[in-house]
Amino acid sequence: MCNVGIDVGSKELVMVIRHKGKNHKARSFNNTPEGHAQIVKTLSSKKGEVRVCLEATGIYHFDLAVALSRSNTLKVMIVNPKAARHFAVALMTRSKTDQVDANVLAQYAEIMPFEAWQVPSDKVLELRAFSRRIAALTKLKVQTKNQLHALQSSVSVPEIILEETQASIEFFEMQIQRLKEHALTLIGSEETLQRTLEIITSIKGIAESSAIQLLGELLILPKDMNNRQWVAFAGLDPRHYQSGTSVSKKPRISKAGNSYLRQALYMPALCASRRDPYVSAYYQHLIENQGLKKMQAVCAVMRKLLHAIHAMLKNETHFDSTRFFNMAA
Repeated sequence: MCNVGIDVGSKELVMVIRHKGKNHKARSFNNTPEGHAQIVKTLSSKKGEVRVCLEATGIYHFDLAVALSRSNTLKVMIVNPKAARHFAVALMTRSKTDQVDANVLAQYAEIMPFEAWQVPSDKVLELRAFSRRIAALTKLKVQTKNQLHALQSSVSVPEIILEETQASIEFFEMQIQRLKEHALTLIGSEETLQRTLEIITSIKGIAESSAIQLLGELLILPKDMNNRQWVAFAGLDPRHYQSGTSVSKKPRISKAGNSYLRQALYMPALCASRRDPYVSAYYQHLIENQGLKKMQAVCAVMRKLLHAIHAMLKNETHFDSTRFFNMAA
């Protein structure tokens, strides 16, 4: 059996093959479809089982993971960057280079439990691309709005700059609307996706835009993941910090997960906490009776909404807010 670690960069891929506890010489490939094909060809020629370990690096690892998974002869695992970094610390690595990182990932595949990544369908991959582009454009729009507000507070800014900044905001809004329409058309082309959209939008606070972003992140997950694994994937699981009897910090969310999913959940949780009486009651209970700060309470609502969405999609049922929180308790 071969264990392979690939360090992913925006332009270059560095691969280390580890066999019987020894590393082969590192090889470099371009992070292009041609480079992916060369890696698949190289690894497919190996005898026995081949397990490949990648680190999740924004968007740059995804096409490679898809190419490797579709080869049928290769198994792929995608690890969280924090997990890879902590593993490197445990190995007491003294340097950080692309080759060292690839070697660490190869050892990770060799030593740690191997969790194979499952490639989603083409339509789900398209939806994910739409959702992430919408998220990126929304972030740019918010940044530009903040810039416009700052510019308007100064009397020395020429009118043309204000006009151009406003035009940029309108351009972002137009792009977001176009992508949203394309995403909804894609969802409507498949009965399963359309039904899933209807289920998620049954939650007060989740409109079509938020639903698109949620579907883009949730539908790529393996079907056998439970609700706790979803929470961990989103980085909404509590992180405890204790040492001996003198160090005991308050738990915080780990954030060791998918930031796009947390971003997609934030506004729905905020809106549901205001619009749905049962979610609002749970939110107030956390603040008034549990002593949580407002942001901590929102994160708790995000986590519980994720639990609810998992159950709703599993059972194909709409949201029942009366089960979210027992106000009589």
